Amino acid sequence: MPSKLEELKSIQQELAKKVKLCPLKRKPRLVAGADVSYVISSQESIGVFVVYDLKEKKMVAKAFARLKTTFPYIPGFLSFREVPVLKEAFKGLSVMPDVLLVDGQGILHPRGLGLASHLGLELKLPTIGVAKKPLVGEFEIPPQEPGSFTPIYLNGEVKGVCLRTRKGVKPVYVSPGHLITLEEALEVVKASLSGYRIPEPLRQAHIFSQRLRHECGDNSSRRDRK
Repeated sequence: MPSKLEELKSIQQELAKKVKLCPLKRKPRLVAGADVSYVISSQESIGVFVVYDLKEKKMVAKAFARLKTTFPYIPGFLSFREVPVLKEAFKGLSVMPDVLLVDGQGILHPRGLGLASHLGLELKLPTIGVAKKPLVGEFEIPPQEPGSFTPIYLNGEVKGVCLRTRKGVKPVYVSPGHLITLEEALEVVKASLSGYRIPEPLRQAHIFSQRLRHECGDNSSRRDRK
């Protein structure tokens, strides 16, 4: 596995060179949340997308796919585990989203290619990483006021923000994935909040993926690490 990981690191480094951080062509209205859950008994991954209309404040489309889980959980290499099933799930969407929110990192990654960046390259769509835990970087915890944030530095550059989405709960870690700027990524995430820690498109995607997992007969409280 060590030699394989070195090969995958090289792939990440090459793909990271293709990531573009640029302004959106228009203000997004349809924001999709992507999530993956795991059926332990059958060793399957369930990838889902939920498209949320920011103006109407409701879901307008959803899709899912199931594939055999073929890559183990290894910090820093999540995209090799989850991109295949998410790409398959994306094919089932009846509505094309303007932006994707991903449960993982964007460029805030040791080699600049977190799950959101990798998926953005594959789908050729603007993506944003919204992670529950930091992977790399230096930052200060923001004040308790919802909407407050602090910059996250990596190698002396701002690569993301630590965002307080709700008072009294842990912050989230936002970074651009592909085809969007950090400022826009922060704006989209804030616009997607609905009183919970996690942006509504991602929250709904997680609920959907967990429901599908239970329907597959996996009632375990254990969930593979993200």
